[in-house]
Amino acid sequence: MRRARRSSLHALLLLLPSVGFAQPATPAVRDVQAAERARSADLAAQKDAADRALKAGAEERRLADERIAAAEQLRALESATAEAAARMDSLATQRRAAAAKLARQAETMQPLLPLIQRLSLYPAETLMAIPESPEDRLRGVLVLQSLARQLEAEAGTLRRDQAALDRAVTAEAAEAPRLLAARAAQAERAAALDALLTTTQAQRHRAETEAEAAARRAATEAARADTLRAALAALEAQRKAEEAAAHEEAVRAERQKHAAEAEAARQREAALARPIGSLTGAQQGRGQLTTPVTGGISRGFGAPTEAGPATGVSYQPPPAARVVAPCGGRVAFADRFRSYGQLIIIDCGGGYHAVLSGLDRLDARIGQTPRAGEPVGTMPDWEPGSTTRRPTLYLELRHDGQPVNPASWLKS
Repeated sequence: MRRARRSSLHALLLLLPSVGFAQPATPAVRDVQAAERARSADLAAQKDAADRALKAGAEERRLADERIAAAEQLRALESATAEAAARMDSLATQRRAAAAKLARQAETMQPLLPLIQRLSLYPAETLMAIPESPEDRLRGVLVLQSLARQLEAEAGTLRRDQAALDRAVTAEAAEAPRLLAARAAQAERAAALDALLTTTQAQRHRAETEAEAAARRAATEAARADTLRAALAALEAQRKAEEAAAHEEAVRAERQKHAAEAEAARQREAALARPIGSLTGAQQGRGQLTTPVTGGISRGFGAPTEAGPATGVSYQPPPAARVVAPCGGRVAFADRFRSYGQLIIIDCGGGYHAVLSGLDRLDARIGQTPRAGEPVGTMPDWEPGSTTRRPTLYLELRHDGQPVNPASWLKS
């Protein structure tokens, strides 16, 4: 029993230093503990940021899907408007042609109207009033008979022209309600898409990135250029300058042991070196571009113009048609530019740029990354059947600054 108590006492004495007499931590230990806490907090912040970025990316993809789907639905309605507008234009052209022909016929017959009226009222007296011999009077009768037949034929033509004009006016009046209904359906769908775009733009404004700021700086340089080719060269030069600056920032941050800053700079450098774009690596891809607007082609690539062969394709869209991105990529320019008017340049990747001009309103901002088929702007409104010049959308595809025929690239 006594031996057991001594053993228990000895064990208790061995435990005392670790329980009641712990030594205070040294400054080095405290520094290590603080560094570990800071690292844990940094890792937690990085994880939280990554989670937020993942959720934001998923939300942006969902909204992009909604925008593309809404634009596709709108384009279906725009096709109906385009058909009605084309019919209205054709009928208006027929009406104007019939009216012009009728006016010409009336002008031709105008000097003969007094003679026609006198002959119809006083045929015998008119012939007797001719101071000639009986033979000449007979010839006059024959001439008048021939003239009467000619006048009757022209009167018949006049009646047919008037009937054609009446039919054109009636058909145009019948087409007007169909055009009005098509435009109303288009406007309703367009308003829904505009509401979606407004929400998206507000979210994008809050989430503006350094990449967008870099894109704006590049666009500022491009706006000073005199030609489209020079503008594209300025955009490319500015991109390379931004890439070099990101590389230098990454090297400096690594030298100073700022891992998070170095990683961010490396990511920015990689993004600038390999721009986001759906044509990246597709050197001769077919069907890679989405047709940017509803409507037929009014002038193809290589067609003669005052400035030489056309270096792009021109479309004649329906009134207030929505314009979509022909490729996925980053918006490098979105502003007025020289004689092009409202201009959008999208970096499609792989050295390719899509150029869109002739828009009335821009819905894309510099630095945004739309997907192919996502709305980026709106065409001007116009009145079908009027004699005013129809607005056109101009599309250019350029590779390393040189125009490329987009025909084979566009989806059928």
